[in-house]
Amino acid sequence: MTRQTAAPRPQGERQPAAPASASAAASASTPAPSPESKPAKRGITAVDLRIYRAVVSAVMSHRLPPGTRLGEADFCELYQVSRTTVRKALQRLAHDHIIELRPNRGAVVASPSPQEARDVFAARRALEREIVPLVVRHATPASLRAIRAALDAEEQARRGGDRANWIRLGGEFHLLLAELSGNAVLQRFMGELVSRCSLIIAVYETPGAPMCGNHEHGDLLALIEQGQAAQAVELIEHHLLAIEARLHLDTVERKVNLAEALAGC
Repeated sequence: MTRQTAAPRPQGERQPAAPASASAAASASTPAPSPESKPAKRGITAVDLRIYRAVVSAVMSHRLPPGTRLGEADFCELYQVSRTTVRKALQRLAHDHIIELRPNRGAVVASPSPQEARDVFAARRALEREIVPLVVRHATPASLRAIRAALDAEEQARRGGDRANWIRLGGEFHLLLAELSGNAVLQRFMGELVSRCSLIIAVYETPGAPMCGNHEHGDLLALIEQGQAAQAVELIEHHLLAIEARLHLDTVERKVNLAEALAGC
């Protein structure tokens, strides 16, 4: 896909407010799609967080499809931890709607219904309509560089044929915009919605189809650089509607090996 870019707008027309951590969010490291409070504030250990992020990454990359059973014993063996540690991570994943804790079956990757899919995408469109104008308003040279770095990472994954990483980075692009909005509440909600959208796409999108069109991300950056908030909102709405339009209600069940899905995480 061809990117479209535009020259940065003169600095005097900006309001400085970009978060200091923006550039870090644009990297290709494993994301924490639900940016809630720090682990210490919720009694979460480094190992709990590692398991949480490994599952989220595998879900966002479609390596763990909906309905996959997540056995506690498997996690204990993979990470050499106790069941108590595993249960803490699973409870957090359930809180963020990434998995479901079912009686007599344990933990499974969540399987959103068609109606839930529509509701989640409607909520995400509403949220991103609020986020994009804030990104435009608070744009700085640093924030624009962070967005461009995220685009470059997507393009590198696309050219390398790494679809799983491309999908993950597409979600991270939207999380970065939420961070750059400067609104921590919107950022937290976006973390949940991006994860849930990834689940929905894993269920309903035709296998092999890209999650996000890179050219639309590039077009969005151009509008942000030009300070065109209304046009940027219109584009993000069209972008999300196009993703939703590619979804199909027929599902194909497939079994996966948990150890293989989490390899390297």
